[in-house]
Amino acid sequence: MNRKERTEQKMQELFHSHAAGDEGTDGEFMQILQGYIFGDVCYTGSLDNRMRELATVTVLTTISALPQIKAHVQASLNAGCTPVEIREAVYQCAPFIGFPKTLNAISAMNEVFAENGIELPLPSQKTLTGENDEERYQKGLKIQEPLYGTEIADRYTWLPGEFAQAVPRFLTELCFGDFQTRAGLDGKTRELLTVVLLAALGGTEVQLKSHVEGALKAGNSREEVVCALVHASGYMGIPRLFNALNGCRELLEVEEDGPI
Repeated sequence: MNRKERTEQKMQELFHSHAAGDEGTDGEFMQILQGYIFGDVCYTGSLDNRMRELATVTVLTTISALPQIKAHVQASLNAGCTPVEIREAVYQCAPFIGFPKTLNAISAMNEVFAENGIELPLPSQKTLTGENDEERYQKGLKIQEPLYGTEIADRYTWLPGEFAQAVPRFLTELCFGDFQTRAGLDGKTRELLTVVLLAALGGTEVQLKSHVEGALKAGNSREEVVCALVHASGYMGIPRLFNALNGCRELLEVEEDGPI
């Protein structure tokens, strides 16, 4: 297939619509956009439509592109993602981008679910029992330590008073206890989505490098990590792609591909 044919095929797969022509006020721009994202990038690398759309929804949530979130929630459904998978991808953005942006994305997502006749609320994916206050921390730590060790706790011992323990604990409880313990997405997928989130957010070089390493430990290959970052470039911009690649080169530049 040539580029035009690839673009048309991917638009049909994801949106059940034709690729842009010369019609409308900005047909030429839409042809450039669709050609790059759907004709080039979507045919480069190993990730399937399902994983690409979860990554896209994650990036769009990060940058608060609400109209595009709605379009790609629909595309995610068309690609075979379950409503629960889409919801979990959006939910887990909260510790990184804050609750207000995440709530806006949830609202846009739920509009699409309602339009598709999907009953809300979706089934609970909570695995915590809430029996005691230590559960969030202990179960979060069980996920965090194999991937990241005690890096955060060790790094912030300099904080004054109770904050030296409170800040690392909040991270463990919120990021890992509240979100990573949830069902609906496996750990490998969650870590890969976190990588594209941090790349799209920008100014997160330290965290991005740490999470690329975590994504590899969780079972993603280096090719999958690079593929996810390249896929995100049409939404977050080329400079953020190169910032991510340059910052994580020592982790991604290898002679032999595969999980570590």
